[in-house]
Amino acid sequence: MIQLKTMLNCIDNSGATVVECIANLKMKRHARIGDRIIVVVQKSRNLGEAGPSGGPGSVTAAKVRRGDIRHAIVVRTAKKVQRPDGMVVKFDDNACALIGKNGEPIGTRINGVVGSELRDKQWSKILSLASQHV
Repeated sequence: MIQLKTMLNCIDNSGATVVECIANLKMKRHARIGDRIIVVVQKSRNLGEAGPSGGPGSVTAAKVRRGDIRHAIVVRTAKKVQRPDGMVVKFDDNACALIGKNGEPIGTRINGVVGSELRDKQWSKILSLASQHV
């Protein structure tokens, strides 16, 4: 269950590592797997800064920076989720993947496991980018 001020891991390669939930777009108290939320980037990856010469050691800038406000999809929750077939699934952490306002993922790769509830909520693009889904 993701609510206001919940800290989540960002598991895509958009440049963010830790984000904080600031709004739930479903207008309910808690967000679950597959729900769309609004987050602010708290910590971002240091992908390397361009040197003073700007030579071959320079690396392209991250897609998001600290303080950016973005939309995200919840892909893992630490709260137990019961599926219609009776299976109960619980993950170790809360995690999300950043998306644009049009619904396309910002990153091109998703690291780690995502919940298969995303299939029911029409987020098949995120499922196809993930390495595993449970």
